[in-house]
Amino acid sequence: MLSIQDIKTVQSTIPLIEQAGTAVTDHFYTRMFSHNPELKDIFNLSNQHTGRQRVALFEAIVAYAKNLDNPAVLANAIERIANKHVSFNIKADDYNIVGHHLIETMRELLSHHFTQGVEQAWGKAYGILANIFISREEQLYSQRESSVGGWRGKRAFQLTEKTEESELVTSFTFKPVDCLPVMDYRPGQYVAIELQPDTSEHTEIRQYSLSTKANGQDYRISVKREENVKLGIVSNYLHNTLKVGDLVDLHAPTGDFFFIDKQRPVVLISAGVGITPMQAMLDTLAQNQYEHSVTYIHACENRAQHSFAEHTAHLCEQHGWHHYTWYNQEQGDSQCTFGGLIDFTQVELPLAEGDYYLCGPIAFMQFAKEKLLRLGVRDDRIHYEVFGPHATL
Repeated sequence: MLSIQDIKTVQSTIPLIEQAGTAVTDHFYTRMFSHNPELKDIFNLSNQHTGRQRVALFEAIVAYAKNLDNPAVLANAIERIANKHVSFNIKADDYNIVGHHLIETMRELLSHHFTQGVEQAWGKAYGILANIFISREEQLYSQRESSVGGWRGKRAFQLTEKTEESELVTSFTFKPVDCLPVMDYRPGQYVAIELQPDTSEHTEIRQYSLSTKANGQDYRISVKREENVKLGIVSNYLHNTLKVGDLVDLHAPTGDFFFIDKQRPVVLISAGVGITPMQAMLDTLAQNQYEHSVTYIHACENRAQHSFAEHTAHLCEQHGWHHYTWYNQEQGDSQCTFGGLIDFTQVELPLAEGDYYLCGPIAFMQFAKEKLLRLGVRDDRIHYEVFGPHATL
């Protein structure tokens, strides 16, 4: 339990941390990977190169410190991060390592400001946060392990099908080597794949949205091939090297972004490879003969990069749902195809009563959310998924 003095002590360091900026997290990761190189087999090093992971950690540290007296405001962020940790199979002991290097980083960077009182207060604050995550993550592990077809840790799967969906995206279907059932998932959730590409000296773990409805037998992910080979180690390996019959390890499905049936209109909005969780939602809605209106909106650069175009059109026409596409590099040619950037005023949307699900690049989702809010959509009816480190729109 943090005392009022502990809270004041921790919050007194916020200006120092903000002044140091991401130098804090740069130092932290350098220190941790130097002393505990085995963690390179868990962390996505591509996110280290781009700086996204470091920014996300810095923002999380500051947000937690600012809200020590009202941690409930961080509930959504904690749930999202806990799910991501489960996909990496993070264990309770890992928090001791992280906590040690975080405290030592502050001692080394804040020098004489980091007194014994400050260290003790931060130690307590970190311990409480770690216990929150450890408790929630154990709940998630236990739920998955006890589910029909569920498991804890990694499980061997075989690639049974590899299908090109567009110029950049390919789908991969995996069945368990043990031939036993696999647990169902909520449409929108993701699965983590663990492997070691020939071009990497470390085990790589990546999360990919499941791109079709659950069937209890196999899992399908749809992956965009990244042009930057260094940042797209896993995606390029999947596209260029992994063959039907090859084995990989998968971690049980998880994620806090998924469709919730609230018996009202649904609008699915995606850009680029953000289309993948929307396919799982659309397939599930079709399977369940959803009784309310469904509107499917997608944006991509051109027709060659439009994944699942025929499948989407078929389902929407079959069920009387609306579907609209914006091609940034091409002109529209029908009442449901447009050129340029998404313009919600060009189509009819259930602004007052609909639930909106967003997935795509962060800049796209920020743009879409801002436009929807301006049109009168309530903030609590806009749900989104961020690929990679946690971020808030």
